[in-house]
Amino acid sequence: MSAGVDMARSDRVAAALAERELDGLLVTALFNVRWMTGFTGSNGLAVVSPGADGTRRFLTDFRYLSQADQQLDDRWQRDIRTDLLVAAAEGLAPGRIGFDDAQLSVREFARLEKAVPDGVELVAAGGLVEELRAIKDDAELEKLRAAAKLADEAFEEVVGAGIVGRTERDVALDLEVAMRRRGAEGASFAPIVAAGTHGALPHASPRDVPIPPDTLVVIDWGAMLDGYASDCTRTVATGPLDPRDRAIYDTVLAAQEAALAAVTAGPTGKEVDAVAREVIDAAGHAEHFGHGLGHGVGLEVHEGPRLSKQGETPLAAGHVVTVEPGIYVPGAVGVRIEDLVVVTEDGHEVLSSLPKGLRTVA
Repeated sequence: MSAGVDMARSDRVAAALAERELDGLLVTALFNVRWMTGFTGSNGLAVVSPGADGTRRFLTDFRYLSQADQQLDDRWQRDIRTDLLVAAAEGLAPGRIGFDDAQLSVREFARLEKAVPDGVELVAAGGLVEELRAIKDDAELEKLRAAAKLADEAFEEVVGAGIVGRTERDVALDLEVAMRRRGAEGASFAPIVAAGTHGALPHASPRDVPIPPDTLVVIDWGAMLDGYASDCTRTVATGPLDPRDRAIYDTVLAAQEAALAAVTAGPTGKEVDAVAREVIDAAGHAEHFGHGLGHGVGLEVHEGPRLSKQGETPLAAGHVVTVEPGIYVPGAVGVRIEDLVVVTEDGHEVLSSLPKGLRTVA
């Protein structure tokens, strides 16, 4: 047998098709293809039909002939083609066939619609696989733990060596290099290093500007390891702080810890978001916390479920989310504290190992 992922994942998809009264699903998004099959190449799609014995068809091009053989379970039927979408469409059996309308472009849908045989009804089914992907299995959780551990070690190496006088951009680059040296495929997103007033931009781009003493520095980074992402933020001091800045840090820490305590199976993302927002609002900073509390993390660094004012999905065991409240005062200061967290039946497991008490670094 080839070294593919557990076929239970495609079986979960097949069961979801039956619930939606679909006769098959065409999976085109590479993240979803990878999750179901284990295939890590840049060109592939899959077709699944209901039932444990239903169709499990994988299509890729000649470049990945050997890779597909190595990575996929033998129960996947392999098909080497040039035009994958047309080949998949032409092989569809009559019935209601779902497609990922959230991922397929208008142009590609037109090609798909033209190529399907008579008797095939294309049904929008965007989000079906993503919803299943949001609940991580044990193998995925181990990869996420490893990615978080690697990222934490890189942070300690870089920040522990000192950041005052170095440019934001140099520190960000060093974080990427430190993660790669430890085996990461790369950063899971471009690291954020933002000192002083620059930290008031939630998604600040690192500058060629030296980090000064006696200020706060927001550092947001993550590793991509074995296809899975991590995401963490720490805000550190580079010396004695203005009492205003220290008070803001303490407020964000209190909000983060309160929200963490609320993370368990059951509450919606909206309800957990409200816990952090209540602390920040009470401190007079309601207008300075404009983003959601967090998001899911897995094969993508931003996926479901969402912890925000719009987060209607109840948290469930196996969800992996960030908890990252922040306060951003324009022209003054920014603070964000973020952990990566696994939801469990009776609480949560924090994957981020770094302490959150205010840390002063040279």
